[in-house]
Amino acid sequence: MPAASLEFAAQPAVLRAALDVCQCIAQAGGCAHFVGGCVRDALRRQPVSDVDIEVFGLPAAQVRRMLEAQFPLDLVGASFGVIKLRGLPIDVALPRSESKRGLGHKAFDIVSHPFLSFAEAAARRDFTINAIAYNPLTQQLVDPFHGVDDLQAKILRHVSDKFGEDPLRVLRGMQFIARFELDAAPETIAVCRAMTPETLAAERMFQEWRTLLLKGVDIARGLAFLRDTGWVQYYPELAALIGCPQDPRWHPEGDVWTHTLLSLNAFAAGRTGHDWDDLIVGLAVLCHDFGKPATTVHEPGGIRSFRHELSGAELARQFLLRMTNQHDLIERVCALVAAHMRPQELYQQHAGDSAIRRLARQVQRIDWLARVDRADRLGRGLPPRAGEETADAWLLARARALDVQAAAPKPIVMGRHLQALGLSPGPHFGPLLAACYEAQLDGAITTLEEGLAFARTLLRTPPQPSSGG
Repeated sequence: MPAASLEFAAQPAVLRAALDVCQCIAQAGGCAHFVGGCVRDALRRQPVSDVDIEVFGLPAAQVRRMLEAQFPLDLVGASFGVIKLRGLPIDVALPRSESKRGLGHKAFDIVSHPFLSFAEAAARRDFTINAIAYNPLTQQLVDPFHGVDDLQAKILRHVSDKFGEDPLRVLRGMQFIARFELDAAPETIAVCRAMTPETLAAERMFQEWRTLLLKGVDIARGLAFLRDTGWVQYYPELAALIGCPQDPRWHPEGDVWTHTLLSLNAFAAGRTGHDWDDLIVGLAVLCHDFGKPATTVHEPGGIRSFRHELSGAELARQFLLRMTNQHDLIERVCALVAAHMRPQELYQQHAGDSAIRRLARQVQRIDWLARVDRADRLGRGLPPRAGEETADAWLLARARALDVQAAAPKPIVMGRHLQALGLSPGPHFGPLLAACYEAQLDGAITTLEEGLAFARTLLRTPPQPSSGG
């Protein structure tokens, strides 16, 4: 492509295939445009991971036959007028109209209209910055809703009155604002305030939250949009943070809402690029102070939120269960929320190795907990003092020295070892193995030989059942 054309920082094989599609369509008398996010990101001089192509002037059956002759296809979305090139991040679609027929994100009648104008087709899109097309053969931009101007001005503006038909677009707006550091147009905020989640599928909503946490540059700005549109009311655990006071000696930044937003931006600045890790840590930062509104009290000595981390873990569970059934993710997030005060406590107590090992058993990933603690600390708006040791750095160094930063200590004594001592498997194994593991956490057992010796001692004097406190 000539230097004057819009540059797409995509994988060469992807770009070649996308251009081949456009040339194939043009040779048959049609017209193909790159559309949506790939054009937006190219205009922002950002990498393009996938390419959406919209085809005008040819019937769907002809487009499908032409593509089948050159590419292996995935026809999963064909009933909606979308054809995917198998093995490539390229979607080919025909212009379509959508009419609302009920509640929910999927309650639309969709009809392909290959002879619509681009402006008519683009009117169904969500925001002006996503309603820009580019013809890679003629190197022309098509921008009927002035999306380029909005992109340059960093404004998020809805395209048309059809925007209100799909409430998921409010959450899409939240993550777009966070990713691209935009300001919402007042009229878009007004439209969003008139919308409700209706019967949006939980997994679709969770996907937008996931994108917010994994790609948001200014997550605080995205959540401010959620507040400004009134949609924070649909997340009562978040809404309760607004105006919840904190002791200014420890939290000069203001209320819990402000602290949470600052903490999320600190998290965003330190993402690792490992999606699973970042998602769990990000959710834990989002939820870490959910327990404060219910536990905050004013005392003569100041404002306290005693044991807020424990009530916060249960509120985090309720919040997440409304959006996802990924129970492993939920358990890991809630464990981090419940333990998010422990790094500071252990640091101040100069805790020993046993406490570090027990914390690793509780949260599984001390490296994740250290990241939550760091975001929590930075969320106070106070810069670290030069040379000052922080609880998160101290904890992570201690955990690494004990080799428990990324997993709980593995039990040294296991069932097969008890069998080697001549014991038959049975209910008595549980208390014996638990006692051996506790001794290991305390540092009394460091080798298998020591573990077997300890087990023999237990066999002579079996461990007593707990009295329950």
